[in-house]
Amino acid sequence: MSETADPLVLDFVEWVAREPRAYAEVISTWKTSCPRLTIWEDAADRGYVARETVAGIGLVIAVTEDGERFLRMHGR
Repeated sequence: MSETADPLVLDFVEWVAREPRAYAEVISTWKTSCPRLTIWEDAADRGYVARETVAGIGLVIAVTEDGERFLRMHGR
């Protein structure tokens, strides 16, 4: 991932950190038609967010410990 995308990854992780997000919400909010701008996939690949199944809710995206550390490192 390029350095220019790092602020977007940081914004994405911060957005998810506010509350676990439904998978469908993440897809509809952060999808892009640009194959070089894969923000939420990059965050998942780096281990900042993870998919979890929550009873009664379904598939959600939540921040991991590494994601929380990433936010603290960047003052968020």
